[in-house]
Amino acid sequence: MKIDDVAISRSIVESYTKKFLGSLAVDVALVGAGPANLIAGYYLARAGHKAVIFESKLSPGGGMWGGGMMFNEIVVQDDAIPIIEEMGITSRPKGDGYFTMDSVEATSTIISRCVKAGTIIFNLMKVTDVLFREEAGQPKVAGLVINWSPVENLELHVDPLGIKATFVVDGTGHPADICRIVTRKMGVSLNTKTGDVVGEMSLWAEKGEHFTVANTAEVFPGLYVAGMAANNAFGGPRMGPIFGGMLGSGKKVAEILIDRLKG
Repeated sequence: MKIDDVAISRSIVESYTKKFLGSLAVDVALVGAGPANLIAGYYLARAGHKAVIFESKLSPGGGMWGGGMMFNEIVVQDDAIPIIEEMGITSRPKGDGYFTMDSVEATSTIISRCVKAGTIIFNLMKVTDVLFREEAGQPKVAGLVINWSPVENLELHVDPLGIKATFVVDGTGHPADICRIVTRKMGVSLNTKTGDVVGEMSLWAEKGEHFTVANTAEVFPGLYVAGMAANNAFGGPRMGPIFGGMLGSGKKVAEILIDRLKG
């Protein structure tokens, strides 16, 4: 077979353009391709909703790849085992309700299941702002403003593009970037005890795991938080290399949004 360089380039440009044009208006725009948003994307797509994940880095997966201090093993508790089994990930019981997983297998499998379910992941795209609209006189997050990550990193003066979304999920992890953008640029209060991003507490795995799932919620009209962004927004403890709460958070936000999209 003769290899045509132009044909290769044309195939990439045409396929990517079609994928991108189909993602300009979505049901749910998820910011950050960490484990919570990947799980959310999987369940949203399974329910027939158009969900897209925007990840600023080259590789989706968030902090799950590195395991604990670069030992590429992670822990989940028995609460998360039904999700792990649905994903088809190998887990090994360690007693007292703990299970270990190879972080490379777990992360790559969740990414694959998310994409195969129908959720598109755009990597190397940075969310720089939100679309701000009013519904019945009330402010609402109605989408995202995106640019290429290298453009933002190099501080080039290149205008971004807008993406319309019925709902947005901040899954940016420890920074809770989207929540901070909303409070800083829109001059509004979040649904937290301070009206702003409260900030993450020090590590307490037991409380952090419960807090992550419990505070997976709407933090401002149209904007939800999941995973570590929920901890940071509402002021909960971090939990280290245990990921059951992250997975549970992703499933919970998907279930909430699936129910809301029915209306």
